Amino acid sequence: MAIASLLAMLALPSLFCWGRVFEMQNPIVLDAYDTRILSELQGDARISMAELGRRVHLSQPAVTERVRKLESAGVITGYRATVNLQALGYGIRALVRVGRTDYQRMAHLVDGLPEVVNAWNITGEDSWALEIAVADVAHLDAVVSQLCLLSETSTSIILKTLREHSAMLPRAAPNKETLHEQA
Repeated sequence: MAIASLLAMLALPSLFCWGRVFEMQNPIVLDAYDTRILSELQGDARISMAELGRRVHLSQPAVTERVRKLESAGVITGYRATVNLQALGYGIRALVRVGRTDYQRMAHLVDGLPEVVNAWNITGEDSWALEIAVADVAHLDAVVSQLCLLSETSTSIILKTLREHSAMLPRAAPNKETLHEQA
């Protein structure tokens, strides 16, 4: 496939995977106000609509309407508290990669493991990547032993966190001239 064709395909709202094209939802068009609202809410989701309006230079009703629009469009999917896992007694966080296994079996096991913080079905040599939080090494061994019943695993203990919960804003649309220059 020519590079130009590949780049043109990437510019379309679709995903090409194993000879099939999956149409992606049309992304919502966000303006500078929406972007500033997203930035502020990702920094502090408990901010009042009045304060949010002051920060982004909109009236309270206008900012409330924009937040509702972002929620309805699925851009904002929820609000949650970020907790300190060590303060809750979880002294170790780890990433566990799990080999190929049946989706339903993994889903059932993950549902029964409160130690699983995040679970991703991934591509590559492994089929799953899990972030877990445990109290100590013995607890880690107990959780990983349950995962080993499904498939081979590889575990990495998280020593330090460089970045977590980074605010994400809309990505810039690719410039068509830049795409043609790269081809």
